Amino acid sequence: MPETRIKIAIGGDHAGFEYKEVLKNFLKDYEVKDFGTYSLDSVDYPDFAHPVASAVENGEFTYGILLCGSANGVAITANKHGGIRAGLCWESEVASLVRKHNDANVLCIPARFVSEELAKEITTVFLNTEFEGGRHQTRVEKISC
Repeated sequence: MPETRIKIAIGGDHAGFEYKEVLKNFLKDYEVKDFGTYSLDSVDYPDFAHPVASAVENGEFTYGILLCGSANGVAITANKHGGIRAGLCWESEVASLVRKHNDANVLCIPARFVSEELAKEITTVFLNTEFEGGRHQTRVEKISC
């Protein structure tokens, strides 16, 4: 029986474009859909964060990855969606904790503040860390309004 690959929605603005392209190639063992942007031309980050968050929110994708300069704008935008827990991660330990403790389903990477190698490492940690549940489950259940 063939293995089902994890589906990842990815997107970002012009500041995250180059890292998005790097990560798409890096994630060859996953099923990845690119929600844009598709160039370095200046764009508005919500135009890409909303479709990625919606794709995760509706269950079409398991995880989302969003990139912009600080990752704060995409994180704020994604977290407006019910059921989305977007975590802004600038180092691997943060990526581990947002998965273990917050059951984050959207990874937000600040392209202007991490190297390409660190972005890959953060992504790997995020995708390979399981939610711990337990006392954290109760907390996660209290997030939605």
